[in-house]
Amino acid sequence: MKIKYFTARVQPTERDPQVNIRQDTYFRALEVYCPEVETHFGHFLRYKVFSENANPPPNKIEIFKTEEKGSDVNLALHVLNDAWANAYDCAVIVSNDSDLATALQLVKEQHKKVIGLVTPGAPKRKPSWQLKKYANFFIPIRRWALEQSLLPDAIPNTEITKPKSW
Repeated sequence: MKIKYFTARVQPTERDPQVNIRQDTYFRALEVYCPEVETHFGHFLRYKVFSENANPPPNKIEIFKTEEKGSDVNLALHVLNDAWANAYDCAVIVSNDSDLATALQLVKEQHKKVIGLVTPGAPKRKPSWQLKKYANFFIPIRRWALEQSLLPDAIPNTEITKPKSW
């Protein structure tokens, strides 16, 4: 069994100059506590854009827009490539990103693999119907289940501890 985690490294901002340090602590904790997890990185883009103001005037305001890039593409490529390599019988996707739908469709139609879909945010956030239609099974992650699945505050046999601002 393999567990692949697709994410991106955050960049510090004026509002949160320590965000990358907290994330690096999480990555170190994950590596030590869950060595079976492979982490695959995309990246973040942050840039200024003009946007319509919800409370004009002014009609337009300048804002910072942050976008995670590559994580969903990396996941889609891995689920497809691993299907072609016959590296799994069942893929469990923990996401609600409908951009993955075509990859899951190809896996189902061309490789007949079992696909499980696990989505965060239940019951407030509904699962993507585009993803759900390719899933053999679906499990919503409820808040209480997520809270019970967190890493311990102190990682055993290390100096790694959960930052206070997590």
